[in-house]
Amino acid sequence: MTIEYATRYRRTSRIPADPGKPYFIEKGQGDRAHLFGDLITIYAGGEQTENTFNFFTVEGPKGDLIPAHLHTDTYEVFYVTQGAVRLFVEGTDGEQQEKLLTPGDFGFVPKNCTHAYRMERHHSQIVGVAAGPGGTFERFFENLGVPAEQLGLPHQPVVPEPGKFETVPQQYDVRFLPDHQWRTR
Repeated sequence: MTIEYATRYRRTSRIPADPGKPYFIEKGQGDRAHLFGDLITIYAGGEQTENTFNFFTVEGPKGDLIPAHLHTDTYEVFYVTQGAVRLFVEGTDGEQQEKLLTPGDFGFVPKNCTHAYRMERHHSQIVGVAAGPGGTFERFFENLGVPAEQLGLPHQPVVPEPGKFETVPQQYDVRFLPDHQWRTR
């Protein structure tokens, strides 16, 4: 049996809003959102961890580069469990790097480092953790994209209106850099 809760974000959620309350979530049954061609599933966020970290997965098909962005107060971890994901990172010194991550590979992006990623194989999956002094950003996904009740990838990519990129991210320590150029391939 799985317990469902009403939260300020959703009518039903398997994530309790109360910090310090143990819980379990079956595979794929966290709070889901569609953004671009991906399915994001949140398993733990700021409300459960006193804003110290979040834990989520991103699943997607082979696709386009996710827009370059940075987090001024948040460190982000990319751990690939399926498929292949190319991670692009620019350090605060301007040095750019890219790395193809396959199952078991790990990527770390410090705060203030511009980054982006691209799913390189169909059915790729990233386990993500984000933490920092500014709180967590997990509700960004459903506010820029759309909440998803069903399992699975979106039937059509969810591409936000350009103006939404400027308003929603400010609340969640995500700053998009639409003119950023990657010098790597």
